Amino acid sequence: MIDDAIRSFITKRKKEWLKKKIKSTTPQEDKERLESEAEEIFDLSNWLVNAAKRAGQMSVSTHPCTFSHPSSRKNKNGYATPIVAYADFDDDGLLRSGNVEIEEDALGNAAVIDVYKFLTLELSDGKKLLYHLNEETQKAKELLKVVGEKYEEVRNGLLSMLHHNASQEVTSSKIKQVYFEVDDDSYHLLSILTPSGIIFKLKEKIDDIRFSERSKNLRDVRRNGECVDEVLMDIPNLTMISFGGTKPQNISVLNNQNGGRAYLLRSMPPALKKRNVRFPKKDFFKESLYWGAFVDDFDAIVKLAMTDYNNVRIREGRKRRYRLIIETIIERMWEIRTVADEQYFPEHSLLPSWQKMWLLPGEQKEGDDDWLDEVIVSIVRWMVAQIERKVSEAFLLGPEERNDIEKIVIEYKEALR
Repeated sequence: MIDDAIRSFITKRKKEWLKKKIKSTTPQEDKERLESEAEEIFDLSNWLVNAAKRAGQMSVSTHPCTFSHPSSRKNKNGYATPIVAYADFDDDGLLRSGNVEIEEDALGNAAVIDVYKFLTLELSDGKKLLYHLNEETQKAKELLKVVGEKYEEVRNGLLSMLHHNASQEVTSSKIKQVYFEVDDDSYHLLSILTPSGIIFKLKEKIDDIRFSERSKNLRDVRRNGECVDEVLMDIPNLTMISFGGTKPQNISVLNNQNGGRAYLLRSMPPALKKRNVRFPKKDFFKESLYWGAFVDDFDAIVKLAMTDYNNVRIREGRKRRYRLIIETIIERMWEIRTVADEQYFPEHSLLPSWQKMWLLPGEQKEGDDDWLDEVIVSIVRWMVAQIERKVSEAFLLGPEERNDIEKIVIEYKEALR
């Protein structure tokens, strides 16, 4: 028994053919002649034989080459091989063939689209006619029984849309190509093809989000200032891309069904927030203390250290500069602490343990001040090194100056905690 979907398709095609041929002014005699002609053309046996002859002008493909260039299908080497990619589903989080349920596409002579639609009919069992013909199921046998002795000829002709006869895979110079390194000495030359099914599945989903009745109703509600619990979704910054210009049918069937238009999602690098403060990875003193913040104070200290005078005012002047430097270090410490929650990653940090306790208050242990002693020693060492480097490599601070620096740092012990 012929499936109802097949009978409905042929009947619909016949009505469309007659509608184009017969006008209100068509004489009755011509009308009867055209109706008789339609009966003959759309007799199932005759139509199948004709469809089998035309089917080879179109090829089923999941990745049509014509999206790269409309003329890439045919070249001096013959026809580019129509690629049908079958891949298994895998929960790997990737957008790829196999992970998206898509329609198979087809490319070729647009005049044969009716045959493609026929072969992709969904029959009563939920499977496409093309599947039944390929597997030669009982439904396929019942259909092709009407052509009698031409059974194999018609079946092979219809399946020519699915199978190509080339002895090897053929590409086209009009298809975008890249060299892909296999090892140090060899490459594969890959032809980059477009997964049209995925592209138009994306368009279908975006259109549903933006133009479905639910979205339209929610926009009306929002426009009227009414309150609603449902969420209105949208995808901003879309770009429309066109394939085929005024003749989308020359690219592929799916392209023609979508008017030759698809969407491009925004593909821009993220707008990163500029960081004025960066949590150190290895050492606070090398990564977080910028010379520009201390240059005036160290210049003043060096000038005082190089003078021939040594009186109370000069010593007090040096101590005042020491305090300014330590206070700047404490300010920097608090700046670092404020970004710790956002920027500190234990698995990537190479900070010494005492710096972690200093810069991450949550790491500190009650009654353990060894880390704080290490902070004080390190600040003194850093300040001495900056002063001696500023003057000359031969200049060294004496014990008295070092003691003055250490005493002043200890004054700030609690502020450094």
